[in-house]
Amino acid sequence: MTASPLWTPEALEAATGGSLLGNPKPITGASIDTRTLQPGDLFFAIRGEARDGHDFVRDALARGAGAAVVAADRAGEFAGAGGVLAVSGAGEEPILEAMRALGAASRRRTDAGIVAVTGSVGKTGTKEALLHVLSAQGRTHASIASYNNHWGVPLTLARMPADSDYGVFEIGMNHAREIVPLTAMVRPDIALITTVEPVHIEHFASLSAIADAKGEIFSGLSVGGTAIINRDNPNFSRLLAHAHASQAGRVVTFGEHEEADVRALRIVMRPDLSVVDASVMGIPVTYQLGTPGRHTAMNSLGVMAVVHALGADLARAALSLAALKPPVGRGERTALKLKDGEAFLVDESYNANPASVRAALATLSGIETGSRGRRIAVLGDMLELGAAAEEHHRGLASAVEEAGIDLVFTAGPMMRHLFEALPVSRRGVSAGASSDLVDPLLGALRAGDAVMVKGSNSIRMGRIVEALKARYAGAVDRVESAQAAIRQ
Repeated sequence: MTASPLWTPEALEAATGGSLLGNPKPITGASIDTRTLQPGDLFFAIRGEARDGHDFVRDALARGAGAAVVAADRAGEFAGAGGVLAVSGAGEEPILEAMRALGAASRRRTDAGIVAVTGSVGKTGTKEALLHVLSAQGRTHASIASYNNHWGVPLTLARMPADSDYGVFEIGMNHAREIVPLTAMVRPDIALITTVEPVHIEHFASLSAIADAKGEIFSGLSVGGTAIINRDNPNFSRLLAHAHASQAGRVVTFGEHEEADVRALRIVMRPDLSVVDASVMGIPVTYQLGTPGRHTAMNSLGVMAVVHALGADLARAALSLAALKPPVGRGERTALKLKDGEAFLVDESYNANPASVRAALATLSGIETGSRGRRIAVLGDMLELGAAAEEHHRGLASAVEEAGIDLVFTAGPMMRHLFEALPVSRRGVSAGASSDLVDPLLGALRAGDAVMVKGSNSIRMGRIVEALKARYAGAVDRVESAQAAIRQ
């Protein structure tokens, strides 16, 4: 919560064109989900694919919402329940329109340095790293989780306190032209593209088309803003063209390329951290990353480019990166206590695509194992890869070989192609669903092992992570309880 109201009644009405009715409370936040709603939140009764938010308005108000944003023609249904902001609009989604309007008003009223981040891989981790380092230097507001779509971006804007020093927004897409309205709303002073890879490729004709979609982020740049691009990416020239076509006042590049403005001179990989020697716009900087992995080290160069572009303190940012920890599902590490020793779990279960799986396998290869320990990869299907899906899955066999992975467990029909492409000595178990791997993996695990779990969200590889934690990290003593919980 902020010390003063996030939105006054007058500002709410002016921004949305709505009318406050009933008895609203001070607005200190914003929400679209009663399960996570906090007292003082402005609840937006968004109509989703399966549910209508109006069905939850009374519950939101009972939970302490400051007010609820509802369609004007339904405001009467909530008389006496609490404050409501009645809005109308020309479209079919007046509530979403009101949230967009409030987000736009939030952007207009702030003097914060605004950063927008997109990319095929690493955008959430980079956003979290920016939140981490900038929070040590000023009041920083950022997207929570992966709130990066048509409702997540305006909601994040609506939540931003007017006195923020920095704002960091993640912007995602599955199709062309999705980023354009979002970056227009955010109007970033700095826009960063982490990389371009074959993610959501089933919705695009080519990798170049994905680069064009990512390049849309520069269209919303404020006049004289900064475009930041990965110099090492094969689509660099295409991204550069988008930056030059925008209102950007300058373009900054990062990577290992000798012409990169923010350049990694040396990256030292260790099992639980990385050390980077870099040149940041000609300034020598050495820093340690609390999150291991070469891909994380490369994205940290983009973070340093943003810090420099904002005029923030590079030395303080470098110190902050040492304390950076990976978000849940994106490299979180857990010691597993077995009867005869410890194993090690790397949770990469949040999502997967060919580039991120290869990066995760490379990170697993650098983890030290015990005397009898093995490196075990537990992989679920990668989705939205189109006609080339089978090829992309089978093609991971070379990455498994290069990383020296000892044993591979797979979930899903596509990962079956990888399983069959592996030598018999590297095959663990292949199953149709993630839940079917729980028993075999628990039975195979032994002291000294290092296990990495990764797959697309809908494959629900997090079930396996929870089962391992429940059995071996002290959350639940009996594996039967763990398995019952994950199958619900």
